[in-house]
Amino acid sequence: MSSDDPTPADDSPFRDESIVRDEARQFVLPLVVHIEKAAPPARTDALETSARAVLTILSDERSLGDGIWAQAMRDWQDARIRKVVRRARGAEWRRAEALPGITVTGRSAEVRVFPPVPLDGWPKDLARLQVSGTDLEDPEPPAPADPAAPVLWLNPELDMSAGKTMAQTGHGAQLAWWELSEKERIAWREAGFALSVRTADPARWSELSASELPLVRDAGFTEIAPGLTVAVEGHDRVGALAKSVPDAAV
Repeated sequence: MSSDDPTPADDSPFRDESIVRDEARQFVLPLVVHIEKAAPPARTDALETSARAVLTILSDERSLGDGIWAQAMRDWQDARIRKVVRRARGAEWRRAEALPGITVTGRSAEVRVFPPVPLDGWPKDLARLQVSGTDLEDPEPPAPADPAAPVLWLNPELDMSAGKTMAQTGHGAQLAWWELSEKERIAWREAGFALSVRTADPARWSELSASELPLVRDAGFTEIAPGLTVAVEGHDRVGALAKSVPDAAV
């Protein structure tokens, strides 16, 4: 599922320079979620794991400075910030794992994130994977969000597939990342990129979407009309997060 254009902060790479960004060569950040028929991941865990996967590749040393992925990461962020989530199982997943990337594991979810590729230049083992079929469910209602960590609040008025929503939570996590100082980024990484994804109730969403919080605005290319999808609350709390052994492993 593809999405782009989080609402920008003044010092983020998401500034609204649509003409320049549209003229640049377009790249996409591929994410693949492992979905076996007999044991699919829980929806909320997949959404949170996708967000952490985006943060993990943003902070990876291969994405920074002169790292082997750094130029691709810069090219991707100079254009529209596109993400596409595909699904894999069995041999498909094993082939995806053999490609350069990072697998992030949650309680039940596995998401592999890859360095950005041109829109028309997907590796064949990723290009053949399906975008549809990512309809996941939570076996039980998620626990309340951790008040000490960032929360990515979903727009309750939208009905999105899990894959589409995973792209949106990845956007929200990325927007939060670009709001942080280097010290705060290190603290968040050391805390295992602690975060929660929850659906806001309508009254809360009205408050969040009218605030000065980072907001993700989808361009409307797939599934939904253009509009707000995610509000990021609590990114300013990451500096106070304690180092932890997270439930999810990278």
